[in-house]
Amino acid sequence: MIIKKNIGVSIIALFLFNLAFSQSNLLNAKRPADIGKKTEAQKATDNDKPLEYGYIDDRDVLWSKVVWEYIDLNERINLPLYYPIDTMNVSSDRRSLFDTLLRGIKKGEITEIYTDDYFTSKMTKSEINSKLFRIDTTDAGIDELNAGSTDISEYIDKINLTSQDVEGFKIKGLWYFDKRQGELKYRMLAIAPIAPDVQIMGREDLNLTEQLPLFWVYFPDARKVLHRMKVFNQKNSAYPISFDHLLNARRFSSIIYREENIYGDRDVAQYVKGNALFQVLESNKMKERIRDKELDMWNY
Repeated sequence: MIIKKNIGVSIIALFLFNLAFSQSNLLNAKRPADIGKKTEAQKATDNDKPLEYGYIDDRDVLWSKVVWEYIDLNERINLPLYYPIDTMNVSSDRRSLFDTLLRGIKKGEITEIYTDDYFTSKMTKSEINSKLFRIDTTDAGIDELNAGSTDISEYIDKINLTSQDVEGFKIKGLWYFDKRQGELKYRMLAIAPIAPDVQIMGREDLNLTEQLPLFWVYFPDARKVLHRMKVFNQKNSAYPISFDHLLNARRFSSIIYREENIYGDRDVAQYVKGNALFQVLESNKMKERIRDKELDMWNY
């Protein structure tokens, strides 16, 4: 009876500890500038870092399959990845997933950025910027240039791609069966924001709506940045979760659009053409095959 009582006290203490730290000094702040700042004592005892992945020996991987998935931000369950799109009226530690990745790239905290999901070519900051904005000169500005004017700043429009324009995310990950643990596991490898091409965005003379990956981020390199930024918890705002936790726990809805195969890792849309329903059914078949793999391992 005493043991059960001690366990209950420990659970309550742990809950109160998490609750106190999740408030970010909100209740102890003497002025608004102190909100979100931790004391030196809190910093000394706080071990706030992403949970490290355990080492997996290649010999322990009994079976594996690389899959590519698409996360549609129009789905209700995926809205925590999309909002907030207006960052003027929220705290500095609340950003969308796209803004979080972009901030980490601009600060140099995320360096493993690639043009493709096979990590063959790294992207520079100038290449990333070229995908985020474009500068247009109006017809009046061109006339001013032809007339010999050198200052046409008032005739230049800058079109920026923002978090509001992001339609979804593509992710690449590995499903594998760990024979030491005896269970099926998942490890995310890369993530890419999907948005329209900024060079044609807003142009009425072009009727193109193709959504393209802006860049591919190697996920393990971005985990520290993703862990620092918190996601709003609708069930309990006193205990937010991080983007790293949300993605590793697969708390999102997605559809498989490609799996590694003998045909050069072709997309589902390449061999199931012109029928969106059949493409979804094919994606569900892939999910079932992966899900059943764990059960099949225990059948003799």
